Amino acid sequence: MRWWQCRLAAAVALLAAVLALGAAGPRSPAPLRFAPGGRFKLALFADLHYGENAWTDWGPAQDDASDRVMAAVLDAENPDFVVYLGDLVTANNVPVANASLYWDRAISPARRRGVPWSTVFGNHDDMPFEWPPEWFSPAGVPPVHCPPAASAMPEPDPGCIFRGTPRVELMTAELDRACGLSRSSVGPRELWPGVSNYVLQVLSHEKPHDPALLMYFLDSGGGSYPEVVSCAQVTWFHSQSRFLNPDGRIPELVFWHVPSTAYVKVAPKATSEVRKPCVGSLNEEDVAPQVAEWGMMDALAHRPSVKAIFVGHNHGLDWCCPYEKLWLCFARHTGHGGYGDWPRGARIVEVAEKKHFSVNSWIRMENGSTHSHVTLSSARFS
Repeated sequence: MRWWQCRLAAAVALLAAVLALGAAGPRSPAPLRFAPGGRFKLALFADLHYGENAWTDWGPAQDDASDRVMAAVLDAENPDFVVYLGDLVTANNVPVANASLYWDRAISPARRRGVPWSTVFGNHDDMPFEWPPEWFSPAGVPPVHCPPAASAMPEPDPGCIFRGTPRVELMTAELDRACGLSRSSVGPRELWPGVSNYVLQVLSHEKPHDPALLMYFLDSGGGSYPEVVSCAQVTWFHSQSRFLNPDGRIPELVFWHVPSTAYVKVAPKATSEVRKPCVGSLNEEDVAPQVAEWGMMDALAHRPSVKAIFVGHNHGLDWCCPYEKLWLCFARHTGHGGYGDWPRGARIVEVAEKKHFSVNSWIRMENGSTHSHVTLSSARFS
C-alpha cells in the first residue's frame, strides 16, 4: 500500500471513530462520589430571585450582589455539589422573551468553578409577568432593556415579550448549557405539571460501586400551578425508594422549595429566639406552607433512612427543627433579590460516610462567618 493510501485509510478510520462517538450521543456526567476523606459537602442556594425589577437601577444591582454572595460561599467552602433550592428567578418581574437568560446567570457561579449542581423549581420561577400598576400612570412604561433571546427567533426580535417561561423550557435550557455539570432532570411525564422530580445517588469512596447517599428532589409547585407536593409524587417516591433502597440501608436527604405543613407544627413562635431542640439564628416570620398535604410527610416520617428535608421560600427563616425522627430545615436566603434585608448566606450540609454516618450543617454568611452548627443525623432529639 502506498504512503498516501495509508494516510487516507487512517483518516477514514479516524472519521469513522468520530462519527461513532457522535452517534453515541453526549457522554453521561461522571457519577457523584464521596471525596477520599469520606465526606460529601453541599452548598444550598435558595431564593436568588434574579431578574427582579430589571427596569430599575436597583434590580441589576441586586443581581450583582447575588453573584458576590455565591462566589464568597463557594470560595470559602469549596463544596462538592450545589443545590439551587428554587426561586432562581423572579419570573413575574422578568420582561424578556426567555427567563432562562437569568436562570443561566444564577447557575453560572457553580459552572465556572466546575462544581456540579442540581435545581428544583420554586413558586416564582415560571410565574407570568405581573404588570406594575405604575406603568399605567401618566408617566407610562419606563425604558426597559431586554437582552437578546437565548435562542434564535424565526423573525426579527420584537423587543420585550412579557410572558413567563415554562418549567420544561427552563430546565431544557439549563441542561443545554450545563457543560456536563448539571444533574437536574425534567422528571417523569406522569408527574407534570411538576417537573424537577428526580433522585441522585452519591457513590461511596470506600466501595466505589455502592451508593452511600440518596438525594431526592421534588417540585413543590407554585407559579403556574398550586404550591403542593401531589399524591402522584408520593407514589413516585415510594416506588423509587423501594427500588433503590429496599432495606433502608442507605441514608436519604430530600429537597424541595415550599415548606410542608409539618414545618408549621414544629416552628418556633415567629420573632422569638430559636431555642433547642431547634437550631438557627433567623426567625422573623411565620412559615408560609404548601396549600395541602397529600401524604409526603407521612411517607418520609415513617422512613428511618430519611435524615432531613431542606426547603427555601421563607426568606426570614434559617432554622432546623426535629420532626418525628428526621429534621426539617430551612436554607438561608442567598439572593439579594426578593423581600427582606437580612444578611445573606447559604446553608452548608456535610455528609460523612466513615465509621458512623453523620450529617452536619451550618450557615455560611456572605461576610465569611459561620453559625448555627447542627448535627442532623442524631438518632434521638434532646
